[in-house]
Amino acid sequence: MTTHTTAAMREPELLYEPSPQMYDGARVWRYLDWLREHRGVDLAGWDELYAWSVEHLEDFWGSLWDYFGIISHAEDGYTRVLSERTMPGARWFEGALVNYAEHALRHADTRPDDSAVVAYSQTRDTIELTFAQLADDVRRARAGLQRLGVARGDRVAAYLPNIPETLVAYLATASLGAVWSSCAPEFGARSVVDRFGQIEPKVLLAVAGYTFGAKEVDKRADVAAVRAGLPTVEHVVHVPYGPLDLDLDEEVVTWRDLTAETDAPMAYEPVPFDHPLTILYSSGTTGLPKAIVHGHGGLMLEHLKCQTFHWDLGPGDRLLWFSTTAWMLWTALVSGLVTGASIVLTDGNPLYPDLRAQWRMAAESGAAKMGANPAFLMACRKEGVRPDEEFDLSRLRQIGVAGSPLPPEGARWLAEQFGNRVLVNNGVGGTDVCTGIVHGSPLQPVWAGEMSGPTLGVDVKAYDEDGHPVTGVLGELVIRTPMPSMPVAFWGDPDGRRLRAAYFDTYPGVFRFGDWCRFSEVGSCLVTGRSDATLNRGGVRLGTAEYYRVLQDLPEVTDSVVVHLEDPAGGLGELLLFVVPADGVHVDDALRAKLAATVRGALSPRHVPDRIIEVPAVPYSRTGKKLEVPVKKILRGADPTSVASPGALVDAGALDAYVDFARSLGGDS
Repeated sequence: MTTHTTAAMREPELLYEPSPQMYDGARVWRYLDWLREHRGVDLAGWDELYAWSVEHLEDFWGSLWDYFGIISHAEDGYTRVLSERTMPGARWFEGALVNYAEHALRHADTRPDDSAVVAYSQTRDTIELTFAQLADDVRRARAGLQRLGVARGDRVAAYLPNIPETLVAYLATASLGAVWSSCAPEFGARSVVDRFGQIEPKVLLAVAGYTFGAKEVDKRADVAAVRAGLPTVEHVVHVPYGPLDLDLDEEVVTWRDLTAETDAPMAYEPVPFDHPLTILYSSGTTGLPKAIVHGHGGLMLEHLKCQTFHWDLGPGDRLLWFSTTAWMLWTALVSGLVTGASIVLTDGNPLYPDLRAQWRMAAESGAAKMGANPAFLMACRKEGVRPDEEFDLSRLRQIGVAGSPLPPEGARWLAEQFGNRVLVNNGVGGTDVCTGIVHGSPLQPVWAGEMSGPTLGVDVKAYDEDGHPVTGVLGELVIRTPMPSMPVAFWGDPDGRRLRAAYFDTYPGVFRFGDWCRFSEVGSCLVTGRSDATLNRGGVRLGTAEYYRVLQDLPEVTDSVVVHLEDPAGGLGELLLFVVPADGVHVDDALRAKLAATVRGALSPRHVPDRIIEVPAVPYSRTGKKLEVPVKKILRGADPTSVASPGALVDAGALDAYVDFARSLGGDS
């Protein structure tokens, strides 16, 4: 029988209740009033609302359609909310004819002069666009794409940073019913071709270079290699960004030509609710990235729900969340426009010229919600940054935390900086559903290092190995009922076989999310890492996040990665800890002894590493995920090129030390 560590079962620590101002002014109260008046549903608060949203799934999502005023070009709006509660195969809002771009730009009619976008850059001056200016730019780009032959169902691929032109091209593509896909220019050519090559794009947009901090980055060779690897591309559009020109062995369309003045009116192609809007990709660290298709209606309705009720965003607010165009959070950032909020676009090095850059930007832009990853927050804590004292963050109401688990120390540090005036909204989600599935809201308490609870309309549980829901112990994070933003399909998977294998093989009919978590009796959720990287020593299972938490404050340790090589014969296997030491420090016997004692005291004797190895770097994906599984596969003898594309890593050489170590073991540990 599987046992669980004490750490996994510890009681959640209440950090604070949201301030009365935040609680009383939350937008979700307007929805509760609306439900009472228009649906006769009288719910006292958040817990009752959540229970109703999962028990009356069709009523909940149907109410959101009306509450948010979704525009459908079908005569009756739609025929039914949900065809049947099956996964995979659920069909939402059949008969509806919608368009995502129409909802992102509809505020141009009612608030044309309000700010829609402010774009900060390390390559050029700050740009600000009103809703009217953004809508006009999209109108002209739409006409330009039509001149290039782009029509409904065609794919438009962008090798672009997070700049206004990318946003404009995305919305123009969506308005045509064409399908968008983007990669950040930080990606290497091979990684881009691995992604875009699957979807056979008709048009490629690209920059010739950009600035990353103080470094000028020339991307012309990569763009040429990407172009050569995409035989279906009929036109390349050069988006001017920095001093370099794009020089290819063919005629290149300029952004100015694409967005030339035209009398063509703005229009929106009506498409079914699940018509492909955008294609996102898995990390590409376990083989060819999965091309995950998301639909117009699913993303639109899910993001409206999440950002209005959980993030508390709407007209008059501004959303700042640093993201590259390769991350699902870029798609969520753009959806701030759908709520009527203004969004902040940023590109370049988020830590330039120093750790305070993002706080400075939040103050200058007047952000109501700021997103951050735990590594950034923990670095600020370690350096002694005091954001609320150093900057005017009086408009900030929420800090969203995503990308990896936030240690309790990070949550306490944020509470010390802001009190309960700013909600620490710690969440887990991902590319697979392009949203959060567990996080907080202004009506829920904040727990140190934990998420406040499941999101509305999402029936989330922890399952044991036999598929039974468990509370108070670790289990697989699963979703038990359909949600509109689940993948429409994987591109190139016509019979759905790969999609079923990815999510539904472990627990038939239940969506296995891939995280290892524990739900407490009060409903909070602790995520301890990816379930395929969980450490299982003699039946004592431990999430890797708990391991890193023990080491994070040791001054000798800059970073670490831990992997467990299981014993096929059923023994304890081998636990390997790789450590990046602090400057001037080396992993010697004395440090190994200290690390072993620290782990033994904080976790368990079974989780003391069998070996502690010094490495120069820990591998991370470009979305900030620590890559334990690729390291494990390399140590098992896998070809490193088959488990991680160098262009998908922040540091392409970060895996070299692990490859060398695997060779020293003979590749068969």
